[in-house]
Amino acid sequence: MEAVAQVLRQLPKSSHPDLLVGSEHFDDAGVFRINETTALVQTLDFFPPLVDDPYTFGRIAAANSLSDIYAMGGRAITAMNIVGFPNNELPGEVLVEILKGGHERVTEAGAVIVGGHSVRDAEVKYGLSVTGLIDPNRVLTNGGAHPGDRLVLTKPIGSGVLTSAAKLGKMPEADLAEAIDVMIGLNRGAANAAQSVGVHAITDITGFGLIGHAFEMAAASGVTLSIEARSVPLMTDTMRFAREGVLTRAYKSNLAFIGDKLEAGSVDPVLLHVLADAQTSGGLLIAVSADLCDQLVMKLKENKTHTATIVGDVCAASPHSLVLL
Repeated sequence: MEAVAQVLRQLPKSSHPDLLVGSEHFDDAGVFRINETTALVQTLDFFPPLVDDPYTFGRIAAANSLSDIYAMGGRAITAMNIVGFPNNELPGEVLVEILKGGHERVTEAGAVIVGGHSVRDAEVKYGLSVTGLIDPNRVLTNGGAHPGDRLVLTKPIGSGVLTSAAKLGKMPEADLAEAIDVMIGLNRGAANAAQSVGVHAITDITGFGLIGHAFEMAAASGVTLSIEARSVPLMTDTMRFAREGVLTRAYKSNLAFIGDKLEAGSVDPVLLHVLADAQTSGGLLIAVSADLCDQLVMKLKENKTHTATIVGDVCAASPHSLVLL
């Protein structure tokens, strides 16, 4: 997080009367108004494989890229493939399967792939540049949380730990079924539920972990988020492997970036590390007014989200932007 923040601070600020959401608050996507009823939502993401099966990797990477559109409350319409591929080392069939996986998720999202770009690379990388649409008056950002809101999470945590365990040979990839199901799951239903109820803020949980993205929401909203650490849903065996030291490197940098803005109290240090660990294609963290929280949870369940768990509250600003209980 710190490296990204340092770079952004040195760049000129984009300014335009129709630029509704830029990069100032680490929002999940940019939003540019076309007219009074239509705005574009735009994002880009790609990364190396988390699993060995190329088709599954393509599905995961595409779902992860699409998630940024949903985190703004938007609807994906087009996508472009972004590929790095060592064509002298791997057969073309591998790339075909990756792209088929991406196509499957984009089609499921109701969008279309309109092209893309590839480069020869030493390591496989894949993702999408996605464009979506939204009513400019219904844009959701990470900066609208209000004191008194409840916090709801729509997917369990643990993909970073479990995929790392598989890479280290500590578990067979066949045992990643739960994590894969979570990672390929689209956040479309959760976004639709949020829009139908009317929520205050959303962010999706990816590379900065639950703690990092919650901190971004707190900072952008000028509030403190209070999260009940033990109420956060975890995938099976996440804590077992985390206690063996199986985590991505990101948890250390995420915690270092937040620094003394985090109050973790007596929370289990291993659980703290899990909540700061990088996720891939994670769920949405939603801030919703307390009187609408039950309605949101019901709508999320109707839309078959992986979970609809109340994990905390939004409080007035304090010296700590994030408090774990």
